[in-house]
Amino acid sequence: METETKSARFIRGIGPKRFEALNRLGVQTIRDLCYFFPRRYEDRAHFESIAHIQPGETVTVCGEVITLGIRPLKQGSIFELIVGDETGTLPAIWFHQAYLKNQFQVGDRIILSGKAERYQGRLQLSSPEYEQIKQEETDPIHTGRITPIYPLSEGLAQRSLRTAMKEVTDHYVLKEIQEFLPEAVRKKYSLVELPAAIQAMHFPKDSESLEAARRRVIFDEFFLFETILLSRIRSVQLKERAIPLQNSRELLAEFKHVLSFELTPDQEKVIHEIAENTSGEIPMNRLLEGEVGSGKTVVAAFFLFLAARSHLQGALLVPTEILAEQHYQTLKKLYAPLNISAALLTGSLEPSERENVRQRIKKGSVSIVVGTHALLQEEVDFNRLGLVVIDEQHRFGVRQRAKLVLKRPRPHLLVMTATPIPRTLGLTLYGDLDISMIRTLPKGRKNIKTYWISHQKEGEVFDHIRSRVLKKNEQAYILFPIIDEIMRPGITEKSTEDEEAELYTLNAATKEYERLRKGVFRDVPLGLVHGRLLKKERDLVMEKFHKSEIKILIATSVIEVGIDNPNVTCMVIENAERFGLSQLHQMRGRIGRGNQEASCFLFGNPTTEEGKRRLRIMTKIRDGFTIAEEDLILRGPGEFFGTKQSGIPFFQVASLIRDAELLTVVRDEVKQLLQDDADLTKPEHAFIAEEMNYRKNKF
Repeated sequence: METETKSARFIRGIGPKRFEALNRLGVQTIRDLCYFFPRRYEDRAHFESIAHIQPGETVTVCGEVITLGIRPLKQGSIFELIVGDETGTLPAIWFHQAYLKNQFQVGDRIILSGKAERYQGRLQLSSPEYEQIKQEETDPIHTGRITPIYPLSEGLAQRSLRTAMKEVTDHYVLKEIQEFLPEAVRKKYSLVELPAAIQAMHFPKDSESLEAARRRVIFDEFFLFETILLSRIRSVQLKERAIPLQNSRELLAEFKHVLSFELTPDQEKVIHEIAENTSGEIPMNRLLEGEVGSGKTVVAAFFLFLAARSHLQGALLVPTEILAEQHYQTLKKLYAPLNISAALLTGSLEPSERENVRQRIKKGSVSIVVGTHALLQEEVDFNRLGLVVIDEQHRFGVRQRAKLVLKRPRPHLLVMTATPIPRTLGLTLYGDLDISMIRTLPKGRKNIKTYWISHQKEGEVFDHIRSRVLKKNEQAYILFPIIDEIMRPGITEKSTEDEEAELYTLNAATKEYERLRKGVFRDVPLGLVHGRLLKKERDLVMEKFHKSEIKILIATSVIEVGIDNPNVTCMVIENAERFGLSQLHQMRGRIGRGNQEASCFLFGNPTTEEGKRRLRIMTKIRDGFTIAEEDLILRGPGEFFGTKQSGIPFFQVASLIRDAELLTVVRDEVKQLLQDDADLTKPEHAFIAEEMNYRKNKF
């Protein structure tokens, strides 16, 4: 625990109110201040000649105070001074800051930084940053240098905070910051020493020293994160034991025999990768990534089959009841000739039926259980759980998942996602999981043509859909956005306006259903489904849609996961700008699952460049992994899965896009370190353990 003498409160310039403001930003100690890095920098090192200044430019000038004074206003006043250099003069004004008159004198040397604006025919600087140059002062703080710009909260101002940070870097960094990387590692990667890097992060002498400091800090962030993560993995591997699953060519052949299709090469590859893990006593932790419709469920079904053949139970945890029901029906049909029992456990089951399923699970009379959050209740007691499969795991909290996974013996864990994840994000989101990928789609899949269209062409689009539905007996979706963070983690708005938007879009879906039912699709069977329907109503609509009794389904993003209907060939997404890239790709993946050509029409009128770029990307790119990279670039890692369950560490300086190559290098370095000194007991590694303890709360 930090001693009182190390509190940031005792830094000169940080009084009680500023200390409270810093606390809100997570800063309490002097050491915290050392790591409270600027959010950006302004290059104020190059002085502009006053005569060359153009309106609209942000400039830094150096000159002498020619005149100064106060001009009264109806309310308040303006303090004005005029600074001059050898090329001309320039006014600078500050509203309602008359006290500044006492800080300047005619003849003072001064540096000003701000935006030049034309007012009443003359150029001036409004409320610029200023720095007085004293003869003995060679290191200005606010201007005349690469200047740090810090994140602020109420009660903090750039100028006073910057002054306090200069005090910290000049007098405390060397006391508070100790080098923790072994010298061999620093030399291998040409890294500057940590105290010097911290000082340069705040007040760099030039762009080269700033870049060297950033590289060191990025290396540290990755290094400590990976050390913490890989240490945890090793701890599990040493302490926990799982029951191996049977595996043989004969069992794979038996499973493949009941399939009505051939496995793709990617499916075969990942089956062998996963089998290497499940055949041992070290608990498997593996992520299976794959496009929508790439065949992840079949892979999971095989390993659930292996669990049953190993006299163990398997659990498949899914986020929605629609998806649970669909998986259950698929597995029940698949396992029937294999003589394997399966059960469904969801919250909407009748109490007596739910209790019956729980008793069968407890007695071990059912081998495979498919369920939603109902599987995580304390009343559910597995007889001999050997494998847990979690589909779209980011929809479940860490503690929720732990209820199934942290059992004795430890079950093997297979996590699946249809949201392709860039490798660098995978190493942080799922750093404790091995990663397998299915990139190829089954044979016969057609490309989905995607169009971004204005509402003016709605008639043409609907005529096209009518033609395909009536003449070719195909089906279609027309989707509306629902602004709900739980249902749609790709959307991250959190204001009360979103609640109004949710209500509005639901009403819009209902209203559009009525308009289309009475209008252009009056002779076409329509259905309506959204998250606020009762389960029985929703299930009835979906059943009719699967039987093709409903040809066009008006829906919200409730169909984002778990709807598999190969007869659907057309999709319209209204207000497409309201969805994230990955979510648009997920929804688009609900069509084109058969052998017919498929079309996706995006109706959207984005007002931001980011929104326009999202829709352009959707029309050009089909590959989900490429889309995931673009989504990560557009939204950043913190919003990639939304704000609720991301579990992504906060890297202050490191970028998972820009620094992807360094992350991979650092991960390999840490693996080697832990192989040589797993518990970090060697003298040269003692400081690493100390630094890990300090940083753990930041991950």
